[in-house]
Amino acid sequence: MLRLLSIELHKLKYNKSAKVISIVYFILITFIALIASIEFKFGDFHFRIADQGIFNFPFIWHFNTWIAAILKLFLAIVIVSMMANEYSNRTLKQNLIDGLSKKEFILSKFLTVVLFSFVSTLFVFIVSLILGFIFSDYNEIGIIFSDTEYLLAYFINLIGFFSFCLFIGILVKRSAFALGFLLIWSIVEGIIYGFLKWEMFRDSDSVDSIMQLFPLTSMSNLIKEPFSRLGAVQSAANQLGEAFDKDYSVQFITVVIVLIWTYLFLYGSYVILKKRDL
Repeated sequence: MLRLLSIELHKLKYNKSAKVISIVYFILITFIALIASIEFKFGDFHFRIADQGIFNFPFIWHFNTWIAAILKLFLAIVIVSMMANEYSNRTLKQNLIDGLSKKEFILSKFLTVVLFSFVSTLFVFIVSLILGFIFSDYNEIGIIFSDTEYLLAYFINLIGFFSFCLFIGILVKRSAFALGFLLIWSIVEGIIYGFLKWEMFRDSDSVDSIMQLFPLTSMSNLIKEPFSRLGAVQSAANQLGEAFDKDYSVQFITVVIVLIWTYLFLYGSYVILKKRDL
C-alpha cells in the first residue's frame, strides 16, 4: 500500500495547481479564526460572534467541522483534476504498462483520498483545539473531548465525497465536465427533494427518510447545521413561541449509508476502468 501511495504522491508533487488549491483550502480553514474578530455595532449595541459561544467546547467540534465540510469543494477540484491528468498525461496507460493492475490503480487513488481526508481532519482538530483553548469558557477534559464524533463524521464525509469525485473523474475524464456533473447532480437532488416535498409527500416526514438515501444528501446529513443549536438562537426561538427539537447527533444509519455509497463509487470506478479501452 505504501508503494501505491508513494506513486500518487509523486504525481501530486509535480502538480502545481493541486498544491495551490490544497494550500488555499487549509488557509481557508485557518481563517475560521477570523470569525472570532467579527463585531457588529448598532449604536450602543455591540455584538461579537465569538462571544456567542461558537468556540466553546464541545460546540466548536460541531461548528468547525460543518464549516470545513463546506470548504471541501476545493479539495474536490484536486481529486477530479488528479484523475483528469491521468488521461491527459497518459500516466494511467503507462502505469498499467509498467505492471500496475487496474485494481491497484483504483486502490492507489482511494489511499490518496483517505490521506487527504485524514490530513484535513487532523488539521481541523488542531485548529479547533487551539481556538477552543483561547475562547472557550469550558476547559475541563471531559467537556473538551466530548462531541468529537463530529471529527469522525467529517472524516467519513470527506472520504465519501472524494470517492464520488473520483468516480465522476473516471466516468467523465475531464475535470471541467466532472465538476459540472457534480453541480448538476446536486441540483438534481434538490429538484427531487422539492418534487417529493410538494407533490408526493406533502405534510409528511417521509421525504427526509427517502432523501437520506441519496449520496450528497446523506453526506450533508452527517453533520447538521449547528447555528440553531446556539443558546442565543434557542432563547430567541422560545420567546417567539417556537422550539427546536432537532437531533444534532451523528446518526449511525447515516454513517452506514455514506460508507455504502463510498463502496459503490469505488466499485463503479473499477468497473468503468476495467471495461474501458485505454
